[in-house]
Amino acid sequence: MRLTLAAAFLFALSIEALAPARADEFTKADIDRWQAEYQKVVADGRTLWTDGSLGTNGVACAQCHPNAANTHPETYPKFQKQLGKVAQLWEMVNWCLRNPLQGQPLGAEDPKMSAILSYVTYERRGVKLAPGTH
Repeated sequence: MRLTLAAAFLFALSIEALAPARADEFTKADIDRWQAEYQKVVADGRTLWTDGSLGTNGVACAQCHPNAANTHPETYPKFQKQLGKVAQLWEMVNWCLRNPLQGQPLGAEDPKMSAILSYVTYERRGVKLAPGTH
């Protein structure tokens, strides 16, 4: 009888272990870890934004947009005259990289692009989303 109960218990544990975790199940430790990771990416973005290393002429994003001013990430996607189309924020970042900074564009999934977008949106935290507006 003891072996049967132990086997049943182990079977129940194995079934629970195989069940997928729910997306909304997380701990305070998870949240703290994720927030720390996010803040590191934001800091990396600020470094890229201010140091002039993304271009070839020493111009930094912060020279035109100190503290990400006048970037309005909350308004994307929207029509961008410079691009002649409705664009995502990362596409406008690449326009700036190619033109004022005379650098190379970054892929949408490039960690540097993620850092830049994280920094820009962090600076505008709390602003209501308003896609398509100018």
